[in-house]
Parts: sequence; structure tokens; C-alpha cells
Amino acid sequence: MSVLSPPRGTGETKTTDELVVPARHPWRWAGTALVLVLLAQLGHGLATNPGWEWGTFTGYFLEKSVIDALLVTLELTLAGAVLGFLGGIPLAAMRLSRNPVLAAVSWTYIWVFRSVPLIVQLLFWANLGYLYDTLQIGIPFGPGWSFSTTNLISSFGAALLGLALHEAAFAGEIIRAGLLSVDQGQHEAAAALGLPRRRQFLRIVLPQAMRAILPNAANLLVNLLKSTSIVYVLAIGELFYQVQVVYGRNGRVVPLLMVATVWYVILTALLSILQYYVERHFARGAVRTLPPTPFQRLKAAIRR
Repeated sequence: MSVLSPPRGTGETKTTDELVVPARHPWRWAGTALVLVLLAQLGHGLATNPGWEWGTFTGYFLEKSVIDALLVTLELTLAGAVLGFLGGIPLAAMRLSRNPVLAAVSWTYIWVFRSVPLIVQLLFWANLGYLYDTLQIGIPFGPGWSFSTTNLISSFGAALLGLALHEAAFAGEIIRAGLLSVDQGQHEAAAALGLPRRRQFLRIVLPQAMRAILPNAANLLVNLLKSTSIVYVLAIGELFYQVQVVYGRNGRVVPLLMVATVWYVILTALLSILQYYVERHFARGAVRTLPPTPFQRLKAAIRR
């Protein structure tokens, strides 16, 4: 870097080269080295400790009963998420309603289902026949249709019902928070343009609300995936229950638990990738240039 500066006592100028020294961060490099050492020790322990029994892990990772149980876990997760968010939409609308009765009912539902542990709700729905021998649908104090509850709800149905009702309480609050995050000026601007209320919501409010809804909704979905392991109390053959059955027969507890753990990690990673691209889609109206995808970043790094 060349700079013109007059020497002291003269009117002449001369060129001097100033050396630009980059800032040094010794503690940053020390922290990086420490993390790498710890990761290397962790990897060495996982590879050399015979207690992990990686041969047993490999043998059961793609075993048919485990894959079947994995499909049950996915079925519970997807069905519970769809039903939960379908229930959360009217709950959010009721909370935002000016009708005090609707708002109170929605608030009470959310309060109750967020307060009671999920495992208690599952056991409650599984034992519904103990509380009510029959259920009747019809006009109050008039004619109706009654049926026995003994075989009304199966174990799978009780698990799905419990998961869906539990998720609806959280989904309702997430959706409500997303709608409230949209500035009131957006509503007023849409109304000033003369747009119908339905079009205002679908084209103006909802895309902006989705940016606040998606991160929390993705967290709720990941939590639902892991919560499916609780339905083992109903003897449903999902992933965690099937792993318990296998290690109950052969006594290989650690490698079978690792089988379930790795599958949960893989599914969570896939949901995280899906979350990234959905969030990127709804970010189109918020930023001029979309952030690069991981694949695009990799290509740019290779070119550099």
C-alpha cells in the first residue's frame, strides 16, 4: 500500500510502503484445536470401544421388523402432524375471534392439552371404555344413536388421537403467533386496494405469516417425531417399541438403542432439509436475492 506523506522539516513528498498486518485471533485457533481434539477422541472411542457392538448394530439396522416399525413411526408422525395442524387452524381463529365464547373455549382447550403430559393423554384415550360404556349422538334429551365404546378405539387409534389433539394445542398457538406477527399496516393496505377479504388473507397476510410459523412448526414436527416413541406404552409396534422387543430377546441393549437413535437422527435431518427449502420458498418476498442452497455453496467453494 503506497502513501504519499511529507517528511518532517521539508516540503518534499516521498512514497512509503506501509505493511498491513491482519488481525490475529489466537484464542479462536486454540478453541478450534480443542474442539478438533475432542471430536477425534469421541470418534476414536466410538470406533474402538467394543461395548458399542457395531456388528450387531449393522445387522439390525435394516432388519425387516425394524423397517416395518419405522414405517409405523412415519405413519404416526405424518398423520398426527396433518390432523394436529388441521385442528390448530380453527383453534387459532377462535383465539383471535371477537366472540368471547369462542375465544374462551379455544383458550381452555389449549391450556388443558398443554398442561397434561402426553403419556397421560394416551393412557386416557386408551381407557375411554372404562369411563363410558356407551356414547350417544343425537338431540339432547331426545332421540339419538348410541354405541358401545368397548372396541371403539384401538391402540393405534388412541395413539393417533392423543398425538393429534396434543399437537393441535401447540399448533394453534404457533399459527396465532404467525398471524399476529403481520403488521397491521399490511391489513390496512390490502383493504385500501379493495381486495376481497379471502384474497387479502391468501395473498398478503398468509405468505408473511408463514415466515414466522414455519420455524416453530418445524420444531413441533420434529418433537412429534420423537414423541411417537411414547406410544410404546400402548404396545404399538413403532420404532422404539420394536427395538425394546429385540433387545429384550437378545440382551443387546446398547446397539439396539443406537439403531433407534440413528434412525431418529436421519429422519430429523430429512425434516430439517425440507424445512430449509420451504422457508427459502416463503422468503422470496422478503429478500431481493435468495440465500444459496448448500449445493450452490459447495459448487462456489469448489470453484474458488
